[in-house]
Amino acid sequence: MGEHAAKAALFDALTEAAKAFANGRRAELVDVLAQGERSVEELAGEIDQSVANTSHHLQRLLRAGLVRTRRSGTHVYYTLASSSVANLWHALRAAAEEHATGLERLARDYLGDRGSLETITRDELAMRLRAGDVVVLDVRPAAEYDAGHLPGAISLPVAQLRDRLDDVRSGAEIVAYCRGPYCVYADDAVRLLTENGRTAYRLEDGFPEWSMAGLPVEH
Repeated sequence: MGEHAAKAALFDALTEAAKAFANGRRAELVDVLAQGERSVEELAGEIDQSVANTSHHLQRLLRAGLVRTRRSGTHVYYTLASSSVANLWHALRAAAEEHATGLERLARDYLGDRGSLETITRDELAMRLRAGDVVVLDVRPAAEYDAGHLPGAISLPVAQLRDRLDDVRSGAEIVAYCRGPYCVYADDAVRLLTENGRTAYRLEDGFPEWSMAGLPVEH
C-alpha cells in the first residue's frame, strides 16, 4: 500500500467513532448510556423511537466499538465501551457550544428560560455534602440512580416529585441533578420545588460530569 493510501486508511479508521456520532438519536443514546447500563426497550422509550429503530442505531454504535452488550434472558443490555466514549461526547458537545450557530436558541426552545433557576457548582456542592447541610435529589429514572449516584442522594424521579413532596425534608436547602446540562428533569424539579416554597438549586451540569471530575460516587 502506498504511503498516502496507508495514511488515508488510518485517518478513515480514526473517524469511524465520529461517523457513529453523526446522528442525533445516537448522540441521545450515548447521553443516556453515560448514566449507566440500559436495555434496548428502555433506551427506545428514552429517545422516543421504536425498538427496531433503536436497535439499528445501537448496532451502528456497536460496530464503531463505542458500546458493549450483555444478554440476560430475552433482554439485551447496552453500556458504553469505556469512559473515553463519555469523554468524546463531552468534548463534541463543548465544541458545538463554542462554535455552532443557533445552539442557544435551540436549547432555549427545549429547556425554556433558565434565568430564574438558581444553580450550584460541583465544587460548592461537594463542600456542602461534606458539611451535611443540603438535601440532594437525583431526579433521573431509578435505573440510572441504581447504576451510580452522588453520595447520600435521594432517588426521587421527577415524574413522582409532585406526589412525594412531603418526603423531602422541610426547611432544608435542596439540590436537584439529572443527566447533564441539556437534561430538563432537574429544571422541572427546581421549578416545582420553588413553586411550593422550597429553596432549591440545580447542579450546574449532571451526574456524568460529576463522575468524570473524579468526585465521589455511590452505587
